[in-house]
Amino acid sequence: MRATVIQGPHDIRVEEVPDAAIRRPTDAVVRTVLACICGSDLWAYRGVAKREPGQRIGHEFLGVVEEVGAEVTGFRPGDLVVAPFVWSDGVCEFCAEGLYTSCPHGGFWGTPGSDGGQGEAVRVPFADGTLVQLPKEAAGDPQLLTGLLALSDVMSTGHHAALAAGVRPGATVAVVGDGAVGLCGVLAAQRLGAGRIIALGRHQARTAIAQKFGATDIVAARGEEAVEAVRALTGGVGAHAVLEAVGTEESMRTAVSITRDGGAVGYVGVPHGGSAGVDIGQMFDRNISLRGGVAPARAYIPELLADVLSGRIDPAPVFDATVDLDGVPGGYLAMDERTALKVKITF
Repeated sequence: MRATVIQGPHDIRVEEVPDAAIRRPTDAVVRTVLACICGSDLWAYRGVAKREPGQRIGHEFLGVVEEVGAEVTGFRPGDLVVAPFVWSDGVCEFCAEGLYTSCPHGGFWGTPGSDGGQGEAVRVPFADGTLVQLPKEAAGDPQLLTGLLALSDVMSTGHHAALAAGVRPGATVAVVGDGAVGLCGVLAAQRLGAGRIIALGRHQARTAIAQKFGATDIVAARGEEAVEAVRALTGGVGAHAVLEAVGTEESMRTAVSITRDGGAVGYVGVPHGGSAGVDIGQMFDRNISLRGGVAPARAYIPELLADVLSGRIDPAPVFDATVDLDGVPGGYLAMDERTALKVKITF
């Protein structure tokens, strides 16, 4: 079968790889229907995150179950499913607590020895604990299917940021970052009843999506200028809840600085710039909380799925470009150059 591999910085290729196959009785093989490129994939693409030459890449996909192992009870061939960006056994202590990302038997797609999500098929370990079934009729609705793909990572991660920051009805929320996760954070805050949502972003196409998702104010600035603008919008006090979806020192410094005394920052941006942006002294003096980390998407998909199926939320607009498998290298380049927000891959 064919799949995306990374050979080095700025060197993404589509190559022949071993077919996805059942190795253990708890496995399933999923034939990919849709996948996508994540902003976090760009850190490997840029050489910031190390990868082995020839390593598989990609962690967001949905598809049709092609084969199941002898011990899989919840799925059968022909089922339409979405996979969270981490597999998990579903039965350990951490899974029972909803923290699927800490499962001792879990792992991330594309790690050495596993299939990546950007391939024609994926071997799914612990299928019963990992996959979530989708209605078969969704396969005939491209818009709906695209929105469901977002549940694999970005919508679940934006929701995680909103929960970590304590978004509540009527709250003032600020979102740092206009990538797909930040935009989904806006949608998540709107879903949770935020009264005002301030989106920080400087790209008009992206802030237009933020407004469509529920942003009431746009701050097209960064650093101290952004801090001053948010404080001006909030009468000098800042936001009750701040969602940090970038992962740099500057973004974290901005997030803490625009948080209202007694408020919280929900951070989900993959760290790639150190932690000097976390001013513990300021947080202590102003009673600011900091929560977040890797989103346990498997815990959130069922409730978010219900809202996507009902039409209450539609994260599909974060996908602004589409390629086939051969076009994946160009998709990485487009996202790296910021000419695309998030690239969908069709099979």
